[in-house]
Amino acid sequence: MRISTFFYSLKQGIKNIHRNRMFSLASIGTITACLFLFGIFYFVVANFQYMVKTAETSVGVTVFFDAGVSEDQIKQIGEEIKSRAEVSKIEYISAEETWKNYKEKYLKPELAQTFGDDNPLADSASYSVYLNDVSMQKSLVTYIQDLDGVRQVNHSDSVANTFKTFNALVGYVSAAIIIILLAVAIFLISTTVTMGIAIRKEEISIMKLIGATDTFIRAPFIVEGVIIGIIGALLPVTGLYFIYHKVISYITEKYINIFHAFKFLEAPEIFSKLVPISLGIGIGIGLIGSYMTVRRHLRRNEAL
Repeated sequence: MRISTFFYSLKQGIKNIHRNRMFSLASIGTITACLFLFGIFYFVVANFQYMVKTAETSVGVTVFFDAGVSEDQIKQIGEEIKSRAEVSKIEYISAEETWKNYKEKYLKPELAQTFGDDNPLADSASYSVYLNDVSMQKSLVTYIQDLDGVRQVNHSDSVANTFKTFNALVGYVSAAIIIILLAVAIFLISTTVTMGIAIRKEEISIMKLIGATDTFIRAPFIVEGVIIGIIGALLPVTGLYFIYHKVISYITEKYINIFHAFKFLEAPEIFSKLVPISLGIGIGIGLIGSYMTVRRHLRRNEAL
């Protein structure tokens, strides 16, 4: 596209927005409302997934060793486990530490003293293995069970399955809501562009008669849709930034006893993803809605 054509399309696109300002405002308002709801939904989903991910890292498997296994072999087992992609971190708990913790939690001091220097849990040294993704637990457990020197691997399938199911459910719900919001916004953009085409119907027909290409005719309407999409995306993102910061600050201060164990995503972290996503959706809505509408109109004229 030539520079002159680009500026012509930009100028005409802005004129179209001004001519159809009521429909343009309606389209901007619809996109703003859709992306505002999307942003709120994104906040909830992103923070839930962050909390779930944090909780997943506290879910692990416990690895016990064969009786009489050497310290060198235990270290080797630990190195092999740490090299796995599923593993976030591992912690070694010696038999002495296990016995000490057991005495403090379950035995009265006078009863613990009767054991003297004996350690009834001499073969209870273990690794606590924490995962990056709890859905990968099964493959990790299978791998560890096949290592030489490993006697037993304790794990919880129910916890892993719960997290896996929850993540899948969040994904399906997210996809459904996004599709509905996109459909509504594209419909509004299509209606706005259709009004612009109706107003310029005779002008478009004359342009076709003198040899204007479909691309030249289509460009101003696509520019119109893209501008509406950008404005409709920037407005809710700007408002949501201040709302998110205020709401998170209020929740953490007001309900500190409830949420002290949970951490919310910081505003810069969450908006570093939300801003490009919102702009992409806004521009995509404007581009798709306007392109499809103009293309349909031009094909109808050709058929006539």
